[in-house]
Amino acid sequence: MPDQTEMTIRHARDADFDALWPILRGVIRAGDTYAIDPGLTREAVFDLWMRAPRATYVAESGDEILGTYYIKTNQQGGGAHVCNCGYMVASAARGRGVAHAMCLASQDQARAMGYLAMQFNFVVATNLGAIKLWRSLGFETVGLLPRAFAHPTQGLVDALVMYKWLAERAD
Repeated sequence: MPDQTEMTIRHARDADFDALWPILRGVIRAGDTYAIDPGLTREAVFDLWMRAPRATYVAESGDEILGTYYIKTNQQGGGAHVCNCGYMVASAARGRGVAHAMCLASQDQARAMGYLAMQFNFVVATNLGAIKLWRSLGFETVGLLPRAFAHPTQGLVDALVMYKWLAERAD
């Protein structure tokens, strides 16, 4: 695990995309954790990850990008107080606490942006490491989507909806 003093998390810049592309491409093309078309072009992924969200961040150590995440409003109107995040970690940085650090940072950033809750809409049930991490950070499974994800090797598998209230009180 990287020493937390050695890892920084900051807003992503367009210039970071050259380093982000291999991370994003690898996770998306594996097709086993995200319901994203594995055939998306670099330009489409740039728009999806860098332009569409409210904010995108990178975790880095020195000049090495270890991971990335975005924050976006989950629903409009009456649901705009709930955000959604997506996280991806470089394969060489997995198991080093990067996702843990990014999730903690994203909760602080979401609160600062005025969000009251965070929801993960589609956590693939075979992604046991992510589920364990999200639960350890206080997320609850609030829904099960039976056979909602076509896993490339395991066939149709469930997806979870996970949720965490971020505010101190439910004003």
